[in-house]
Amino acid sequence: MKAVLANFIFYLTTALYVAILVRAILSWFPIGGNNPVVAFIYQVTEPILAPIRRVLPRIGFIDLSPLVAILILVLIQRVALALLS
Repeated sequence: MKAVLANFIFYLTTALYVAILVRAILSWFPIGGNNPVVAFIYQVTEPILAPIRRVLPRIGFIDLSPLVAILILVLIQRVALALLS
């Protein structure tokens, strides 16, 4: 049972990590929100990034919330896997 939970946490955090990374890369390009893939990425990542943005303000034009979110996901992944191993 521990292995199943560990795999679930690993794959979930990895998927969120990739989604946040894709969103950060998409922010560099002028792609409209009408694209269904872009809309899906925003719907998945916004609940994670919005609370971080409330605490961590932008520095000029740079939004550091994806970086912080990725660091938190990696920390969650490592702690959970260490506890379940």
